[in-house]
Amino acid sequence: MSDRALSFGARAAAYERFRPGYPVELFDLVMAYAARPVRTALEIGAGTGKATRLFARGGITVTATEPDPAMLAELREHVPPGVTTRQAAFEDLRPGQTYGLVYAAASLHWTDPEGRWPRMAALLEPGGVFASFGGPIRLSDPAVGAAVEAARSEFLATDEVPPPDGTPAGSAMQWPGTELRRSPWFTEVRQSVIERRLTMSARDYLGHLSTVSAYLVLPAAEQEQVFGRILGVLPETVEITADLTVHTARRSDHH
Repeated sequence: MSDRALSFGARAAAYERFRPGYPVELFDLVMAYAARPVRTALEIGAGTGKATRLFARGGITVTATEPDPAMLAELREHVPPGVTTRQAAFEDLRPGQTYGLVYAAASLHWTDPEGRWPRMAALLEPGGVFASFGGPIRLSDPAVGAAVEAARSEFLATDEVPPPDGTPAGSAMQWPGTELRRSPWFTEVRQSVIERRLTMSARDYLGHLSTVSAYLVLPAAEQEQVFGRILGVLPETVEITADLTVHTARRSDHH
């Protein structure tokens, strides 16, 4: 686990408060793709359980796994009864039980690429579904975006996590769809986008940035400076674009 992957624990409460939840359209999209009843799901890197709630409320028996104990403690405060929680990184999961659905909410890039897909397939029932979803939160107004970029430039060139396989931003198929397509373990790879626009106060937007790993790894004094500068260029409320890119795939039965 990198420092970045474990930098979230101290921020669990902020993460819960400032990160947007997931819309019901996401649940509907994954269920429509599955095209059969899904009874059990395994969640990888559940964080504070934003996605856990969505799938558990949909009547699925969810096992939520998360390596960070602070995140897991926060998750346990918010999830409906019936959710099983386990402190474990993806790499610690031993195939035993299989699930109708395995999903990762903005967490797949923290998993080890070595053996990722055969390990994933081993956790799925035959014909089971894998889903990964997430996406950067961006300021909708280009002028505000440019002002923020200038304000933080001395500290950070970008605050986004690059695609692990180097897929260019403009490619029709984004990561991890690119890897899934090449994998003999998966078939019927699909990419979908759920468009979202949200409005929040400048303070809440800063709260959100305080949960973004690129800022979390800065020394405390620099964090304070960069947030002060960003606050200085923000209007009172900001509109953000929080589109979700969703990748779905089915476990292949003849690899």
